[in-house]
Amino acid sequence: MARIVRVNHAGEFGAIRIYSAQILVARHFSPDCVPPLSEMLGHERQHCTAFHAAMPGRKSRPCRVMQFWSWGGWLLGFLTALLGPQGIWACTAAVEATVHRHLDDQLHYLAERDPELHAIILSIRKEELAHLHHAEEQLTAPGPLVHLLRSTIAVATDCLIWLSTWGDSVKMARALKAAKLPGTSI
Repeated sequence: MARIVRVNHAGEFGAIRIYSAQILVARHFSPDCVPPLSEMLGHERQHCTAFHAAMPGRKSRPCRVMQFWSWGGWLLGFLTALLGPQGIWACTAAVEATVHRHLDDQLHYLAERDPELHAIILSIRKEELAHLHHAEEQLTAPGPLVHLLRSTIAVATDCLIWLSTWGDSVKMARALKAAKLPGTSI
């Protein structure tokens, strides 16, 4: 439970940094993107606060690699915003799709183990899914470069999640998959 709260808090902090950097650049080059990005930033701040508040009851603390989430998030947001709206929305879609997959695994794991944390994640997942859908609707011409960018960002996000949970995120996903497929070994 402690690692789930820790990685989710770190991820929301990283998202805050991504959206903050994107807004900084978009104000000058893609002003139409600023209102939805600002709304998403507000959601991420609320999510980060919710996970931070859930930490003490689960004997958790902020992630040791928080600087990677901070600087990596800001750099990712800045660079993708320089690519224009398609870069912004490709980044959002990649991060949110990866996060959504991890949140689904967490929800399955927590269903009977921690109903309070399950409820927090379930409510947050709705907004994260809305961010994903919005980003995908904005990707008007997803060519090979957009696909490459999304894939690269998704892999980087998965790696940071793995690092932040010391591999527990992968172990949990494998265990849930094995539980769904009888006869599968972990």
